[in-house]
Formats: sequence, structure tokens, C-alpha cells
Amino acid sequence: MRKQYTLLIIDDKGSPVRETRFSKHLVWLLTAMLVACLSALGAGAYEYARLYSSVADKANLQAELNEHQAGIEEQRKQIQAFAQSINELKSNLLALNGFESKIRIMANLEHKDDQAALFSIGGSMPEDLETDIALNESHDRLVRQMHDQISQVNHATAVQHKSIEALLGSLKDKRNLLVSTPSLRPATGWVSSGFGYRVSPFTGRRELHKGVDIANRQGTPIIAPADGLITFADNKWLIGNMITIDHGFGMVTNYGHLHKLLKKKGERVKRGELIALMGTTGRSTGPHVHYEVRLNGVPVNPENYILD
Repeated sequence: MRKQYTLLIIDDKGSPVRETRFSKHLVWLLTAMLVACLSALGAGAYEYARLYSSVADKANLQAELNEHQAGIEEQRKQIQAFAQSINELKSNLLALNGFESKIRIMANLEHKDDQAALFSIGGSMPEDLETDIALNESHDRLVRQMHDQISQVNHATAVQHKSIEALLGSLKDKRNLLVSTPSLRPATGWVSSGFGYRVSPFTGRRELHKGVDIANRQGTPIIAPADGLITFADNKWLIGNMITIDHGFGMVTNYGHLHKLLKKKGERVKRGELIALMGTTGRSTGPHVHYEVRLNGVPVNPENYILD
């Protein structure tokens, strides 16, 4: 006979209401089902906890990755900024080299084309670094180029430093010459016609323009670019009212088309002193000053004698 279990249900007065009988097999089945449910619930809870932990770890890893990526982007920007600084440094070195060359011309010192000796590779300035390339593709190449150019810039700096030292030594014996050498722009304005051969606006023929024309409003002040003696201050036909300054050492400057002369022949002037006002006298197409520099009577390019 199969063993059974009895479940007696009693009301609130203690009297039996219902009696239910269960077989042992059913009890074992229900127990097994309960255990299975609890096991499944436990396994589900474990998987949920593991998944939650995995999601949290992924979020942390993503945050770290984003932070790392931001750091890389910042480094790339710094590399690009450094590359731009290298480009600017090269340009500044060339400008300094040109400034030195101009001083050598003005001081009548030996002039060499030192630009070719500034940079060690190829005898000329290396091409500018590309600062707007995609660094994720060319990062290593740009860094290698920067490393190479830093070495070249260091070499150029040493060459320029040595050259400047030699120049300073030479200038110590030429102080009087430098004081008398034109070095200032005689008037503000823009160069409307440069030094050299051009087609004359009056004759239509090709001819040598012996100076530069600096255009501005009538009455613009004109100053002496160096110390000297006024040797001419009068009207001179096609060039109109003109002043000539003898600076010594074979250096003479002329100023034409003046509106008003403020100095007379025989007066001495200092560098930066006002000598006249810009005008349109003589044969002129508009207010300007025709500025000439002559060395031992030969016209030379005034731009070589303007430092400001």
C-alpha cells in the first residue's frame, strides 16, 4: 500500500474543515520542483550580478579609454604647436640673417650669402613641417622630421651666433660710418615705384628708376635717415623742390617732389630730424617723395639701407 500524507485544514474555532491526502510521490515531486525553482532563481541572481558587474567594468573601461584618447589628442595638438614653432624659428633665423646682410651692406663690410651655410642639410632651409596633417596617420613621420629639423636649427643658430659676433667686432671700428649711413625710412607711406628699370609713366620708354617713390598725403613729414650736411635745397626742374644730404664716406641721399623745404643749404642735420614735407612739385603723378641713395656717385637700391 502506497504511503500517503494527510493535510488537515482547521477553521478559527478549531474544528476540522477539510482534509487533503497527498501521496509520498507527489510530495517528493513538489519538493524537487521547489528545489529546482530555488536553484534556477539562485543561478539567475548570480548571472544578473555577474552581468551587472561586467556592465560596470565596461563603463569604467570606456571612461578610461575616453580619458586616454583625450590625452592622445592633447599630445597631438602639442606636437603640431611645436612643429609650428619650429617653422617660425626657421623663418626668424632667416630674417636675422637677412638683417645682418643688410647691416654688412650699409657698413661696407664683406658680404656673403650666409643663408646657404645656415642649415646643414642641402645648403638651404628645410621645407616647413606640415602642421595640419592627420597625426593618427603620420604621427611618427612628423616626429622624425621635427627631430631632424631641430638638429638643423641648432646648427643654424650656432652659425648665426658666430657670424653676429664677427659682425659686432667689425662694427666697433666703423661707428662714425654707421652714424652717417642712411638707415631710416625717410617718410611713412607705401612704395609706389621701386628701384630698377621700369617703363616711364611719362615717356612710355624703359628707363632706370634711380630711387624709390614713397607715396602718401601731401604734407607728410620727411626726415633725414642719417647725420649729414645739406648740400642742395632748391627747385630742380623735373624733380621739383629737392634736398640733397651728403653723409660722408661717399654716401649721398636725394629727396624730390617736395612741397616745402624746411632746411637750407649748409645746415647740418641729425638722423631722424625733419627736413621737408611731401608734395607734387616737378613732374609728378601724385604726392610722393622720390628718394635716392648714391654710393660714390652710383645709384644703389635704397631698400638696402632701410632698417625700420
